[in-house]
Amino acid sequence: MASEHPAYGQVRQVTSTASVLLADNPGQMTLDGTNTWLLRGSDSDSYVVVDPGPRDKKHTAAIVEATGGRIALTLITHHHHDHTGGIDHLVKATGTPVRSVDPAYLRGAVVPLADGEVIEVAGVGITVLGTAGHTSDSVSLLLDDAVLTGDTVLGRGTTVLESAPGALANFLASLEKLRELGEGKALLPAHGPDHPDAVPVVQYYLDHRRERLDQVRAALVELGSEAGALAVVRKVYADVDKRLWPAARSSVQAQLEYLRAEQN
Repeated sequence: MASEHPAYGQVRQVTSTASVLLADNPGQMTLDGTNTWLLRGSDSDSYVVVDPGPRDKKHTAAIVEATGGRIALTLITHHHHDHTGGIDHLVKATGTPVRSVDPAYLRGAVVPLADGEVIEVAGVGITVLGTAGHTSDSVSLLLDDAVLTGDTVLGRGTTVLESAPGALANFLASLEKLRELGEGKALLPAHGPDHPDAVPVVQYYLDHRRERLDQVRAALVELGSEAGALAVVRKVYADVDKRLWPAARSSVQAQLEYLRAEQN
């Protein structure tokens, strides 16, 4: 019987070219843990690794065992440590080059990832999609039959936005891009379970963001137009575990910046 999510330390085939190894780093922000994706075409002897996960020698060893150490390229969806912490252990073990948007995570003679770039490696074609919002360096990866969304779209719940200017506008544009290009493709997220169809999940994210914006607008009517992010969090996220309020505050700051930009 095939394994199902979550399955720690087990290679789980999801599509014809994509399998997943779940890192044993569950938490409030990582859900069941970080999904490390292994991509390989049917005629290839090598792999592409997407997000080597946290700094965890056991997880790195599982990646090396699953790939036989034959990693043609490692790709990073964004800079957070639960995705990048394992880079140097994996490079040391296999010599893999590593590419990301952020130059700090490049390894080998490579250049940063670029929006719209097409990569042909290990028997698969990968189109890089800039999908900023969760972070400014977030990318998704489009395959023939799937889209790897990093933390831009999770397999369960919703993602946190960075508080940088333009984050929500960027995120909404990213979701629109994923809704258009993800039609008919599986959703392979960096946290949570995969989904056979990306579009309903992306549409849920769009609807959720619009609903939150309406809630923030209503809170500002009650609290005053200059209310701070934490005051809005207390109002809008009153039913959410307070341990998640710092993350909610980042998203609210992005929403306040978006709404106030609309007024100017």
